[in-house]
Amino acid sequence: MENIYGMLGISPEVEAFGNEILKNLKERFEKIDAVAEYNQAKVLKAMQAERVDGACFAGSTGYGYNDNGRDKLEAVYARCFNTEAALVRPQITCGTHALAIALSANLVPGDELLSPVGKPYDTLEKVIGTVPSPCSLMEYGVTYRQVDLLEDGTFDYENIRKAINEKTKLVTIQRSKGYAMRPTFSVKQIGELIAFVKEIKPDVVCMVDNCYGEFVDVIEPSDLGADMIVGSLIKNPGGGLAPIGGYICGKQECIDRCAYRLSAPGLGQEVGASLDLNRSLYQGFFLSPTVTAGALKGAVFAANIYEKLGFRVIPNSTEPRHDIIQAVELGSGAAMEAFCQGIQAAAPVDSYVTPIPYAMPGYTCDVIMAAGAFIQGSSIELSADGPIREPYSVYFQGGLTWFHAKTGILMSLQKLYEAGLVDLNK
Repeated sequence: MENIYGMLGISPEVEAFGNEILKNLKERFEKIDAVAEYNQAKVLKAMQAERVDGACFAGSTGYGYNDNGRDKLEAVYARCFNTEAALVRPQITCGTHALAIALSANLVPGDELLSPVGKPYDTLEKVIGTVPSPCSLMEYGVTYRQVDLLEDGTFDYENIRKAINEKTKLVTIQRSKGYAMRPTFSVKQIGELIAFVKEIKPDVVCMVDNCYGEFVDVIEPSDLGADMIVGSLIKNPGGGLAPIGGYICGKQECIDRCAYRLSAPGLGQEVGASLDLNRSLYQGFFLSPTVTAGALKGAVFAANIYEKLGFRVIPNSTEPRHDIIQAVELGSGAAMEAFCQGIQAAAPVDSYVTPIPYAMPGYTCDVIMAAGAFIQGSSIELSADGPIREPYSVYFQGGLTWFHAKTGILMSLQKLYEAGLVDLNK
């Protein structure tokens, strides 16, 4: 037992440094477990209320008509997230796709989209059209406006009020930080923003990009007024078992439109084969609260490790958590590469690969990504990534178990230590 981390290539110095940090995290971890226990009961209750049975795991092919397992899974999501309806499909290829569906389904030419949280995540720029692209919202006559956050990372309510006008149809709120060194918003903060917007214009559709935030709290944005919440199944709610897919939960009218956009007007949710994926989607959702808790512990551990070494971390070592992402401002491309190489070296898959920066679709600069995952691109699994640009921040997330998350963080530190980029005696 004493040599387990040594067998993985982690030096005694790095292991000792990590163990010293862990001594002060017992209370934080107990709080994370309490949230997971509540959310586990919530998921269990939803599955029992919808009478999930073994027949739900049978897949469908072709058109997917009368797929009871698929339909019940959507009912489980709607019940768990306290919404009127849900669209949960393997045909939704990723989180960006889910967001694009929700936006394009609920905006028509002449409408205006407002982001009151500043610039959206990089991959949405071409969806909106702020970076010109065929089939963008702006190409189809949807206008866009944004209100940047205040310097302290909070909402600029005064300018949000000014930005809302007769054309404002949909407000998009990104819960997590994306590739920005700003705080992730709590569900409470998002609820307050939605209430503010609805007071000004009650018929505005409020959509929340919920990626990385599911089951981090005991409530979701849909509990506090969001008309739609959107996410990816290869993040928190897939529990590491969903091999593909996305979800949109919300008001029936909004979900109907999303289903028409995903398939075709008049077809909607009636079509869409589940193939042989139902069991993985159900079981992943059931495990999600526990898996998310492990990832949260890893994020807290990372924040404490790197803050102790003098790096800027968001959130910091003591702040409440509102998503599973831990941002670490490393200050150089070389440090980013070393960090990501450590995460890759700790992976169960492709551990021998050396990640290097490269051009990725949807991004305007090179991005480095470390992810030795069972599911390609699954960021609920141990992963780290970031754009190679100032302030040279890496974004760490995931770990299907706390122990794997811990190993990944120790290995990232090991690589920085070997490169002479950190001083453990500082």
